[in-house]
Order: sequence, then structure tokens, then C-alpha cells
Amino acid sequence: MKKLGTLLMLALFMFANQAEAQRYLEEIFDDVEVTTDITYGANITVITVSDPDIMMPTLQDLKMDVYAPVGDTETDRPLLINLHTGNFLPQITNGNVNGERVDSVNVEIAMRFAKMGYVVANIDYRLGWNPLDPEIDGRISGLINAAYRGIQDSRTCVRFFRRSVAEESNPYGICPDRIGMIGNGTGGYVVLGAATINDYQELLLPKFFNSDGTPMVVEGLNGDPFGIMQAPLNNPNHVDYSSDFNIAINMGGAVGDSSWISADDAAIISFQVPNDPFAPYEEDILIVPTTGDLIVEVQGSKIIQEKANALGLNQAMVDANIDDEFTDGANANNEGLEGLYPMVRPCPPSFFPPNAPQCEASPWEWWDAAFWSTVEHPSCPPGTFPQCSFHTITLNSNQMMSEAQGKTYLDTIVGYSAPRMFAVMNLGNEMCSTGTNDVLDAATVNLSIAPNPAATEVYFTSDEAMEAIEIYNFAGQLMNSSRVEATSFRLNRDGLANGMYIAKIRYAEGIVSQRVVFN
Repeated sequence: MKKLGTLLMLALFMFANQAEAQRYLEEIFDDVEVTTDITYGANITVITVSDPDIMMPTLQDLKMDVYAPVGDTETDRPLLINLHTGNFLPQITNGNVNGERVDSVNVEIAMRFAKMGYVVANIDYRLGWNPLDPEIDGRISGLINAAYRGIQDSRTCVRFFRRSVAEESNPYGICPDRIGMIGNGTGGYVVLGAATINDYQELLLPKFFNSDGTPMVVEGLNGDPFGIMQAPLNNPNHVDYSSDFNIAINMGGAVGDSSWISADDAAIISFQVPNDPFAPYEEDILIVPTTGDLIVEVQGSKIIQEKANALGLNQAMVDANIDDEFTDGANANNEGLEGLYPMVRPCPPSFFPPNAPQCEASPWEWWDAAFWSTVEHPSCPPGTFPQCSFHTITLNSNQMMSEAQGKTYLDTIVGYSAPRMFAVMNLGNEMCSTGTNDVLDAATVNLSIAPNPAATEVYFTSDEAMEAIEIYNFAGQLMNSSRVEATSFRLNRDGLANGMYIAKIRYAEGIVSQRVVFN
């Protein structure tokens, strides 16, 4: 009996380890707790949410819902920030049945990843531009500025969670080293911009200038791309923390310019219908569904992944050598580009007007057909309602729409993303190097930093092994990050401008912060 009991305990131990090994790769929790209407920041919006016709600067709370698995004992969990679609206008005003953080697809994404062990934040971001502006410059500039505000807000949310770890004893149980973003449609544009824009100067391209020669986005008015600079239309939040994240996932959408993508950016996973009518798969002029306006030339998922792969952004995915049915499905059409999943769909005749050519855009979405069939769409010709409604107009770009179809496509999106997120965020390693909020004194670990000031390089030595060294500027922006795992390390300034920086030296027991000067 003793031998049998030992064997049974060994089997249970092996089973528990096996189940734990599947965390972040498949659903292991049955229930999810949702905490709603959390304020993650406040910033200036140009639209009053209660009345979309009023265009005036107003301080708006930025809200989110946080999803977490019930019964989880882990406290260093990866975080996924989830952004909805909607053309930067409120639902219905945007001509769409979607456009809120509680859209069916966003809720389903959050539930699935939370059941896999993630913490997921479904966030709102600022909306507002005037699609009825009589001047094309006003409509284009308004849309570009709306995207810019969305990028600032998504980065504000990253900093909110990092601050919650450092200052509030990590109430959400996240690892601030392991953060991803996922965006659907318009949210895909925001996520890609947040992953790739590192400096305001990147926006000073000819296509982002008005016809009178002025830039569409003015840093002195709108603030910097991180949202940490005080400006008339930007209210900084959580400026002492980094806005960086590990991986960006776009479901549709595009990047404003492929020149933004650099070797220091996050890894990228892209899902797109190659003949998406609203965002190019390769390169084309962005078309806004709300107005039909041609905005600016943008680059879609194929070009994004060509550059991401060439720069090595997705190397962790390549090195993981993932071999499963979802990878096979992607590789059948992605021309060998890791991280790219083309979702091939037909271009059937439209429902309304009848028989017009209309390609599909987002087969992963679904909505309440019965309700939206009762809402007349503003583009419906007089006398055509209820044959023409929000349901039939939206159905044109998703003709086989159903909850079953949407969830089937999400099977693929989650199935393809999960092992790649696992590889990029190193989720097989249980240690979260910044999961502690303990602040250490330099004398405790006998830390030495010399020379300081330094001209080209500085040496860090310590009695205790350092896990990582991060260099921040005084605006809270992460400028350099180095994995160390040693008691000594030589840090090269790598192009850092002259000035004072904060070095955060991370140990297993906590963090030491010291000033470093380069001159």
C-alpha cells in the first residue's frame, strides 16, 4: 500500500506539472472575474461623449475593464491590453455596429486569454474627429490626430499598470516585464503605432502635412507620442514609468508608415484578410469606412511582417520552432513570414445595395443581428428601411457573420498567438525580473557605478548578482535595457545624449535606483 501511495502521489505530481506547463498555451481556468470601469488615466478629448456633435477640449477619464482568472494563485502574470475598433468615433456615429470595449469579439478575446492565465485589460481610448468637416484637410488631419491620441492612451495604460506594481503592491497581479497589446481594426492601427513610433520626428513625413505646409500633428499642442509631455491637448499620466511592451498583435489595421519600424521595437503578429477593403494588406491609400475619404498611404500586414522579420523582431518566434495546425494554416499563405496569418476570404456580391462587389474585412466579428436590423443606417436611401439597416450595411464586409464563425476565427487567432506570445515574453521562465516592488539601498548590495559622470561607458559592480539594468530619462522613458545575470557589467551609452539619467538595477530581492550622467 505504501508503494501504491507513493506511485499515486508521483503520478499526481507529474499530472500537476503537465497541467501547469500548459498555462498560457491553453485554457486551464473555468471562471473569469471582471472588474469594470477602472480609471487608468485622464486626458483631453475633443469630443464630449454625451453629445458627439460637440467638438471641444474636455478632460475625460480613461476607463477599462480588467479580466483575471478566478482561483489563480500566481501574482506575476503577463498582461494583455485589448483595443476595440470604431474609426475613432462613438458607436452608431461611426456608422458601425461595433466600437466599444464590450464589443463581442473584445469580450471573447479577454475571456479566452484570462482563462489561459493572463490578465487582460479591455480599454477605452479617446475618440473624436469631425467627418463632416467641409475641408478634406480638416477630415484627414482630424483622423490622424485621433489616432495619435489613441497611441498616447494605450501607452498611458501600460504605465498605469507599471505604477500599480511599484506603488500599490501589484493589485492586478501582473509582471511589468511581460506586456502585450492586441487591437481589432482601428485598434490595430493604434497598437501598431504604439509599437513603432519612438519619436515625434517620425511623424514629420510629407504625407502627414496639411496642404498649407503645416504638420497635422503639432507636438507643442498635442504632446509627445508617449503622452508624457504637458500640452494644451495632453494631460500626462504616470510619467515616471516606461511605456514599452513586448509584443503587438493587429487584427486588421495597418501602420502609418513602415519607416517607423525599427530594430528596437516590439515583436509583431498580424492577422489580416488580404483583400480587406478598409486596410491594405501591402500598401495603399487608407479608406475611412465612415466617409469613404482617401486619407494617407499606409502599409499593411505583409509589408509590416517583411520588415519585422528582416529586423529580427520576431526571432524569438522563429527560434521557438512552433509546429502546430495554426502554424501550418498561416504558412500555407504567408510566404514564409513568421508572425503573419493571412485569412483568405471571398468577395461576394453585397447585400445592400444588391450585387455590388464587396470584399470581407473582419470575419472574427459578430453582433446582435435582430437588434441592429431595427436601427436605420444613415447611408440607407429613403424608403429602404428595414431592408437597409445597420445590420445589412455592416454585413457587406462580413457576409457569413455569425457567433459560431467569429469564435472559429478566434480559435485560430488565439491558437496562433499563444505559443508566440509564450516565446516572446519568455513565459516558460517563471521568474519575473521586475515582479517585486521592494526598493533596495545601494549599500545593501555594495553597488558601485564608475566613472560617473561617464564619457562613453560606465561599469556596474555589486556583491549580489544583477538581473537587469534599465536606463530611463527624466521623463520616465526607457532608453536602454540590458539583461545582466552577473555581479559586474559594462554599459555602453549607445547614442544616449549628454545628460542625467536614472539607472534601475534589478536584483532578485528588489530594485536599486541611481543617477547616471553622460557628458
